[in-house]
Amino acid sequence: MTFDWSNPYPSSRAPVFARNLVATSQPLAAQAGLRMLALGGNAVDAAIAAAAALAVTEPVGNGLGSDCYVLVWDGARLHGLDASGTAPAAWNPGYFKARHQGRIPPRGWDSVTVPGAIAGWAHLHERLGSLSFATLLEPAIEYAERGYAITPAVQRKWEAQVDLLQSMPGFADHFMPRGRAPLVGEHFTLRCAAETLRRVADTTGRDFYEGETAHKLVAHAQAHEAALTLNDLRGYAPRWVEPIAQPYHGHMLHQLPSENHAHGMATLVAAGILQHFDLAAHAADHPDAQHLMIEAVKLALAETPREAATLLDPDRLAKCARAIDPRRAQPFSFGRAPQGGTVQVSAADRNGMMVSLVQSNHIGFGSGVVVPGTGVSLHNRGYAFSADASHPNAVAGGRRPGHASTPLLLTRAGAPQASFGVMGGNMQPQGHVQTLVRMVDHGQQPQAACDAPRWRWTHGMSVDAEPSMSTGLIDALRARGHAVERTRDPHADFGSGQFVWRLGDPAVQGYVGASDGRRDGLAAGL
Repeated sequence: MTFDWSNPYPSSRAPVFARNLVATSQPLAAQAGLRMLALGGNAVDAAIAAAAALAVTEPVGNGLGSDCYVLVWDGARLHGLDASGTAPAAWNPGYFKARHQGRIPPRGWDSVTVPGAIAGWAHLHERLGSLSFATLLEPAIEYAERGYAITPAVQRKWEAQVDLLQSMPGFADHFMPRGRAPLVGEHFTLRCAAETLRRVADTTGRDFYEGETAHKLVAHAQAHEAALTLNDLRGYAPRWVEPIAQPYHGHMLHQLPSENHAHGMATLVAAGILQHFDLAAHAADHPDAQHLMIEAVKLALAETPREAATLLDPDRLAKCARAIDPRRAQPFSFGRAPQGGTVQVSAADRNGMMVSLVQSNHIGFGSGVVVPGTGVSLHNRGYAFSADASHPNAVAGGRRPGHASTPLLLTRAGAPQASFGVMGGNMQPQGHVQTLVRMVDHGQQPQAACDAPRWRWTHGMSVDAEPSMSTGLIDALRARGHAVERTRDPHADFGSGQFVWRLGDPAVQGYVGASDGRRDGLAAGL
C-alpha cells in the first residue's frame, strides 16, 4: 500500500527507513537489538537481546521474572511461542480460601506464577536464533553491571509505584537505592541481575529453573510461606502454539491464542467487527470513524471468556457489527477495561524474518517481590486467575492464567507486512485498533499512527481523551453519547506503539519503523 508520508500531528520523531530494524520503548534496548544485527544476527537474535535489555532498563513493566509471548515469521511460515508461566502445583481455590479469604492478592508471593520469559528466550533461540545465546545477553549484562541513566517515561512510572510497593519483600533494597525512586538522568545499577544473567547465559537459561538462581527463588518463596517449589520450576516449559488470525480489509491480523480470556482476543474481535464498516470513507479523525472504533472496542471487551472459534465466528461478528448504532453510543458493558504492565519489541531483518515479542509483568512492577541476590523482580500474573472453581479461568496447579498480552503480526497475500503492538495497561487492544485503522484504512504512515491523539474507553460510557485531541472531535463524540473527558494525569497511559512495516523486498526496499513518543523508545536501523 501507499502511505501518506506527511504527519499532521505534533511529533518529536521521524519514521526510520532501513533493511534491518528494531523498535522498542527504551533506547538502550533498541540499540542492543541493533548490535546483534550488526554482528550478522537475525531478527530473532535482535528481539531476544532487546527483551533482555528491557528487563533491566525498563523494570516498571517487565523484568527477569516476567512472561513473554512471541510471533515470528521465519521467511516461510509463522511461529507462535507462549512463554507464560504455570501456577505452582499447590495452588487451587482452597489454597486461596485458607490464606486470603477466597481472593487472589494483586501483590506478594501469592500472585507469582512460574516466570516464563527466560525459558522463552532460550526456546526461541534454540529454534530460530543464529548467534550464541551468551552473545545475546551481553548488552543486558553490561547495563545491569555498569548501570544506565533513568529515562523520563520510566522514571514517571517508577515514582508512581514506589509508595505501593516499598513494603514488598526486596523491593526497596533493589529499586529504591537512595530511599526513593531514581530521578531522570540518575545512574542506576542492578549488579546482582548481571550475575544472574551470566549464569543464565552460561546455561542457556537452565540456571533460572534448576540451578543457583532457582534455589534462591525457592528459598525466598519458602521464607515467605509461598507455594513455589523446585519441581514447579524444573517442570516448566514454554509451548509452541498455532497463531490465530482475523481478516481485516485485505490483510490478516495474527496473534497468539488466549485461553479463556476474552480480553486477550479483543483486538481480533474488534477488527472482525470493524471489517463490516467502510472506515476509509471517513477522514482519519472524523467522529464517525472514531465512534465506530470506540463501539467495536466496547463490544470486544464486553465479552465473557469463551473459545476463539466462538469469539471469531463470522456470523457472530456480523451480528455485533449490526448492533452498533452509527450515530449513538451504547453501554455494551458495565465492566472495566483490563490493566497491565507490558513492553513490546518489533524487529525485522534483511532476509525477511520478522518478530513481534511482548514481555510482561502483568501490572506495573508486578508482584513487588524482588529476590535478594538475584535482581529478579517477579510478575503478578497469578492475579489474572479466578479463585472461583466454576470460573473458566479458575486457578489450578500447573495451569496458565488467561492473559491480554499478545504480540501482533500483519500479513498480506501470505507475506509478512508489519510487526506492531501498542502496550500499556488497558490500551493494548484499544491502541491496536486505533493504529491498525489509521495505517490500513487511512494510509497514515506508522509514525503518524503512533503520534495521533488517542482515546481510551474505561468503563460504561466513559472515555478518556488525550489533551491533544481536538475540541471539535471531542464535542462530536459527546453529541453521540460518549462521556468523553480530557485527562491531564501525567501517569495516564495511552500506550506505547512500536512498529516495523515492510516496504517491499527486505534486502532492497527494506522497512519503515516507528516508536511511540509517549515513552522513551527508539526505532533503530541499519
